[in-house]
Amino acid sequence: MMKINQEQKRRIWNWLQNNTVANRGVNDGNKENQLTGLIGEFEVHNYLLGYYPEFSNSFDGGVDIVYKGKTIDVKTMCRTVDAKMEYANNFYACQLKYNCDIIIFVSLNRLENTIQICGWIEKKNLEKKSIFYEKGEKRYRDDGTYFKFKADNYEIYNYNLIDISWFDL
Repeated sequence: MMKINQEQKRRIWNWLQNNTVANRGVNDGNKENQLTGLIGEFEVHNYLLGYYPEFSNSFDGGVDIVYKGKTIDVKTMCRTVDAKMEYANNFYACQLKYNCDIIIFVSLNRLENTIQICGWIEKKNLEKKSIFYEKGEKRYRDDGTYFKFKADNYEIYNYNLIDISWFDL
C-alpha cells in the first residue's frame, strides 16, 4: 500500500484539463477515469524506476513503462476499499492487440488516497488465467446486483496474479 503523491495527482489533473489519454475507441473513460489510470501508471513508474514520467501527447501503443527491456501496461481500478485477493481486475479484449509483455494491475482507494499494486501477469498468460465476458453479458456481483459489459472483457482475480515482490525480470 502506497500513499498517492498529491503533487503528482494535481499535476496529472491539470494536464488532463487540456489533454486526453482516450485511445481505445471503447470505454475510454471520462477525465476522472483517466486521472485514476494515470495515477496508477505514474505511481508504478515511480515504484519501479524511482521517478515520475513526463507526459506524452502521443498514443503509447499500450505501453506505459519499459522496465529491464520488458514493455508494461498498467491497469488501474478505482475503489472505495482496499483490494482483497478475491477482487477482480478488468482488461478490455480490444487491448490484446497492443504489443506489451507484462500487465500490472493496480487498485486505487479514493477514500484513503492510496494505491495497491495487486500483482502482474505476462500478457501471453492473461487469457488462460482470466474469465472472458462478451459485450452485453451480465456480470453478477456478490450482493445480487449486476451490470452489463460495454465491451468484450477479461476479468482476472488478484489471486491469479504474481506478487509484485516477484517482479525481477
